[in-house]
Amino acid sequence: MSSKNNLKDARSGSLEVTVHEAQTGAPVSNGAISVYRHPAGIDSFEAARWTPSCDALESSAVTGSAGEATVANLAPGSYVVVYEHYPLTEPRCVKVDGGCRAVVCFQLALELRAELSYQTVDCQANTCSVARVADRVVATIHFSGNQSDLKPHVRVLPTPGWTAREDDPYVLSRVVRHAGPQQFEAVLAFERRPPAAALAPGINLAPVGAPATIGIRQGFVADERTPSPISGNIGVSMTRTETEPTDDLPLWTLIRNSTDAMSFTNYLNFMDALFCTPANRTAAFDAKSQLFEQLRQRRALPFNDSEAYRVLKVATEAFVMVNCGVLSQPNMFNPVEDQAYLDRRDIPATRDLETTFNADYLETTVDGTKVLPYLAIIRRKLPDVPIHLLRGIEGEADMCFGIVQQKLANPCLLELIWSYWHEEGMLVQTMNAITQRFQNLRAPGRDDPLANLEIDPLRPLNNLIWGYTQDEQHRLTVVRRNYEYDHHYGVRLDGKAVQHFRPADTRSKFLEAFHYLLRLCTAFYRQDDDTTVKADAFPVLNGLKEVHLILSQGAHNQFGDLPSTARIEMLMQQWMLARPEFREFLPTRIMVAYPEPWMDRVDAMKKLKGWSDTSVMHFRSLAMFGEQVLLSVRYGAWSDIYEPTQAFNWARFWRPQIQGYIHAYRAATGVDLTVDARDPKAEGTLPSVLLRRRLEQQARMA
Repeated sequence: MSSKNNLKDARSGSLEVTVHEAQTGAPVSNGAISVYRHPAGIDSFEAARWTPSCDALESSAVTGSAGEATVANLAPGSYVVVYEHYPLTEPRCVKVDGGCRAVVCFQLALELRAELSYQTVDCQANTCSVARVADRVVATIHFSGNQSDLKPHVRVLPTPGWTAREDDPYVLSRVVRHAGPQQFEAVLAFERRPPAAALAPGINLAPVGAPATIGIRQGFVADERTPSPISGNIGVSMTRTETEPTDDLPLWTLIRNSTDAMSFTNYLNFMDALFCTPANRTAAFDAKSQLFEQLRQRRALPFNDSEAYRVLKVATEAFVMVNCGVLSQPNMFNPVEDQAYLDRRDIPATRDLETTFNADYLETTVDGTKVLPYLAIIRRKLPDVPIHLLRGIEGEADMCFGIVQQKLANPCLLELIWSYWHEEGMLVQTMNAITQRFQNLRAPGRDDPLANLEIDPLRPLNNLIWGYTQDEQHRLTVVRRNYEYDHHYGVRLDGKAVQHFRPADTRSKFLEAFHYLLRLCTAFYRQDDDTTVKADAFPVLNGLKEVHLILSQGAHNQFGDLPSTARIEMLMQQWMLARPEFREFLPTRIMVAYPEPWMDRVDAMKKLKGWSDTSVMHFRSLAMFGEQVLLSVRYGAWSDIYEPTQAFNWARFWRPQIQGYIHAYRAATGVDLTVDARDPKAEGTLPSVLLRRRLEQQARMA
């Protein structure tokens, strides 16, 4: 006991508690300390017989990063100090004098150590004595013999780069990337034991779920690998620059698989299996079918003879809800196809993508939720906001204020740009023109080409079109979508229906930044294809950071709901236009090989109405490729990346989509993002303005 002064009065005293690991001296952070009054005095204290009492609980504290905690304002007397976390530790009795500070030290006899071994391709299962570059370092964490019952209460939190073995979380490994001194580091998180006594009024203990942590370190030195002599005939060939796998490859694979699952072809197959050919149903069909049956009991329309349209609407909602999430699909990965795609991009994948995604890429928040690294950054900004679970079919949140766990852990992989480009391709306008003709309304202007078309071929679809027309008040308006296009991407529609446009918050820099990123990718591909040059990915990384920042600024307002609602409505429009009856109603071109059956109907309507003569195929490519690329930018943790390897892999992974988007953008707007001479004014001009100019030029040439 150390005294601050020699005064013996009735002033209060204080208690300083330190908690360390006995062998290494490593401090214990976040360790819970409870202090109980002990009127009987130190001489009568026996740790084995002492029992805590709720009335005797005086105070509590939590150790800091140095393993120390201070309890102040204690009346003079004897106190029992209890360490509340695992491992089990005997309580200590200490006397506190007025104006003095008493010290209690808990030394946890864990005998904690890390045993390192090194494995190489040559040694295989044998253990080598020295680490070399490209070897695998295996670290095994050991406890003392009498603490074997402690493992169920301890979690290992490895540092980035170290991977725990699936069957033994206390064995971690990492591949040596460079020579020189290096270090193994990990953090052990110890659960809190059940409280020794109930809480007294005014006493606040640390949360039961908060673990105490101890760091463990072990250094080692890696040598350069000895070169192997080569003899005989040696062939020389030049290949593309090598790269290494990164942990975000599984996320991009999931985005590609998820957007493919949301394609119109899969949607059409689902609708056919649901209503037309039940025998063709597969295992992947079950989740959507079950959700369809649940939603069917809860969705209703307030008008007669609308059952066909109601069923279509419910089935489309079920299809989107099941397919859009990061973790929605039961088979998120297809190992054969995914590996083949990476091989075509010259990107190595050294281990199973699903294992990498779950073990290495996803981060675990304090509340135990596994989330994407980008969303983990957002979660850390809101430590005071609670997490709530969804309940019921409708996903009703059990909360008044908080974050919905489902949306945090399983965000919906949809981009509103998909709807924007389909709307620019005249999908919505085509369906509006048909519903006007169905209602016997003449289009504005002197002549209406649809007025001379007989609507009789659409008789089998009467109930569907009737329900669709009557449900107009429950669908998004063009003005509503237009404001959200501007809020997300700074793009907007052009026309009489969206005049007097006054947005409150716009992403005015998005178009310039996104097109600049695409131009940087074009320069990167030229370098990457040159086997004598090592492509520089730093400009691509900086472009990704800029676009990611702008996209994240628009992730508010209707970000979580309007994209999925717009997708449901436009999928229904595509499905109805794909019906065979429309082939008889509209003068379509049978010999043109459109990839989706609704597309020739839209092009036929554009021809009748004198709209743009650019095929809807290009707008569909802009929607499909733009969505995949922007999802990979939005949900990647680009703001925290400073090495170009991930940007290098990103550019290679998304090359088909990026070059497909660039080609479709030139075909639709006339702006070529691949030419060496930049035109910043044209690249920053809104697509709707460029499309209007091309339409005016088309009218002058007619």
